[in-house]
Amino acid sequence: MADTGGASAPDSWRDSQAISLHHIDPAPIESPAAERDDLLLPDDVIDDEEGYTPKDRRSGTAAAPGLSGTGRGAIYYLTRIQKYSSYAMSLFTTLHISNVSLIPAATRSVDASETYLLMTREIYQTSISEPLLVILPFVAHVGSGVALRLLRRAQNVRRYGGAGLWAGQGSHGHTASPWPEMSYISISGYAFTIFYSGHVLMNRLLPLAVEGDSSNVGLAYIAHGFAKHPAVSWLAYIGLIGIGAGHMVWGTAKWLGLAPSTRGWLKPRNKTVSVVVDRKTRRQRRRRWLSVQGTAVVVAALWAVGGLGVVARGGPTSGWLGALYDNLYAKAGL
Repeated sequence: MADTGGASAPDSWRDSQAISLHHIDPAPIESPAAERDDLLLPDDVIDDEEGYTPKDRRSGTAAAPGLSGTGRGAIYYLTRIQKYSSYAMSLFTTLHISNVSLIPAATRSVDASETYLLMTREIYQTSISEPLLVILPFVAHVGSGVALRLLRRAQNVRRYGGAGLWAGQGSHGHTASPWPEMSYISISGYAFTIFYSGHVLMNRLLPLAVEGDSSNVGLAYIAHGFAKHPAVSWLAYIGLIGIGAGHMVWGTAKWLGLAPSTRGWLKPRNKTVSVVVDRKTRRQRRRRWLSVQGTAVVVAALWAVGGLGVVARGGPTSGWLGALYDNLYAKAGL
């Protein structure tokens, strides 16, 4: 009986410890946030969120999550696919914004701008260039982003336990989750994907399915949509331009190391995180944030000045072409 009692006490102690461990929030060991010199967006940590290891930390003994000791893990390659696919899309984006906004803003005419649109389509809408400049970069960019989230979730579950670990509450009262916290860039990216997909569906895929090609679809088709379906058109294009400009500018700034951290001077989404930042650093980060945000506003304005200022006010198209446009919009349920 004495032996049984002595054995049960350690077992009870171990059971209580195991249960308590299920309520401890996992946190990787890393240098304090105030000592990090990689300036990022709020709640963005390059190592954990983007799989990129800064040069001054690659020689450290603790590799970033998802990376091997040499920095060549799956996250390393997925991050670079996401990065360089965004660079590939920049050529198409520049040409397209020029066609649908800058040129119409200069000509002040939808009809006069159609010629330039047809000319540049020979660059990015051929059987070879369209997959290379538009389709593959987009699929690679979105696909690598989704794969990164799934991989980080699998790593969290593998490191810190199975589903039972995440069922309870965290030590600070918030619900624990194996999913990595989404950055503002990621959130805007998923939102932009919705608007971008709708844009491609209406202007490229739907004409191909109904008419067999999209040669008759141009700026006049967009103007016709604004004239006949103003509410849907304004909502779709304001979302496309606003979210798209912000995502592209902030994403580019992050890849170039220009995106400032807002830790310590903007209210964090995770209220359990407290970062102390001195006044000088806070001013510097605020200035850099305003610079990047100002650039995003300028890009959105350039995108909208001709698109919303000229094309959206171009009016409906009459005749057989107008009937064709009405049929396309009707097929979309408008």
